[in-house]
Formats: sequence, structure tokens, C-alpha cells
Amino acid sequence: MLSGSGRTLLNLLGASRDGRLSASVELVIASREGLGTERAREAGLRVVVIPGVIPAARLRGLLREHRIDWVALAGYLKLVEIPEEYRGRVVNIHPALLPRHGGEGMYGERVHEAVLAAGDSVSGCTVHLCDEIYDRGRVLLQKTCPVLPGDTPETLARRVFALECEAYPEALQKLISGSSSRAADAGV
Repeated sequence: MLSGSGRTLLNLLGASRDGRLSASVELVIASREGLGTERAREAGLRVVVIPGVIPAARLRGLLREHRIDWVALAGYLKLVEIPEEYRGRVVNIHPALLPRHGGEGMYGERVHEAVLAAGDSVSGCTVHLCDEIYDRGRVLLQKTCPVLPGDTPETLARRVFALECEAYPEALQKLISGSSSRAADAGV
């Protein structure tokens, strides 16, 4: 599920192609048309655009219709109403170390601005399970990088995104293979 440029989608597709992720992308659900939906279509993926919050029953129907086992949020900016049978199977990556700098409205450059304004010496990314509150679900994996003197939101964002490109496929692979101890806790 995406709302933006599709960079995270491209990362997951690359991880699938090079064997770091034993999964395929079968459906892209987007909250709006844009570069992300263009990239998904260019990759030959099925794309459904649904603005606003998707009711759980409609999301359940789409996921069942396309035989989706796992849902990976890839810059999806809407709150997800998770169908009961998909609890513990909706995953997100956040460009900061949760629980700090998370919550509604904390995405993209805003997150990196908040990290710098707080004077944090370390930032990074967090892969977590989703629940009904933004960025609150169980943390599965975090990767860190230093906040350097003179960092701008853009320079910090580049280093954090490089970590995201490692962390997301790694965490998803652990969940899918059942090797994550937290996956067992989530009923995976």
C-alpha cells in the first residue's frame, strides 16, 4: 500500500528479484495516483487506487480476491482499518526510531525535521506491525545511524532511507519465513 513515489515498492521488488525476500508483490493499493502508481504499473503490477480510509470490509475483499497473505505499507499515509484476519500481518516501515517521532502526520521530511529539532544524536528506521493507531504497533526491527553535525532533513533522510532498504526486506523475510520470535507472538 502506498501514497507517494513508490521508492519503497521498488526496493521490495528488487529484494524479491535478488533473493533477499521470498515473496512477490501481487497487488498495489494506492491512496492516490502519482509516481508510485506509475512505477507499479511499469513493473506490471495490478494497481487499485482508493482515496481516503478504506473500510475494513472493502480491504478484506480486495486482499482475499488477490490472495494476499501479507500487507506491506510503503509510504501509505492513511490509517488502515485492519480486517480481523489480517491482524499481525500488516507491516509498516517508519523513518525514525519509534516510539519517538511517530504518530499521525509524522512522515517524510517532517520526521527528520523533528529528529534534528530534538537534538537527537541517533536516528534510523523502524519496521513494526500495524494496529489501529499510527506507528504504535509492535516493533520488529530497528536500524540506526548517527545524526551528524550540519545534517539537514535531506541529508539525514538519505542515510535513513539507505537503512530502510536493508531493514524492510530483512524484517519481512523473517516474518514470512516464521523465523522472527516476534512473528510467533503475532500469530504468524
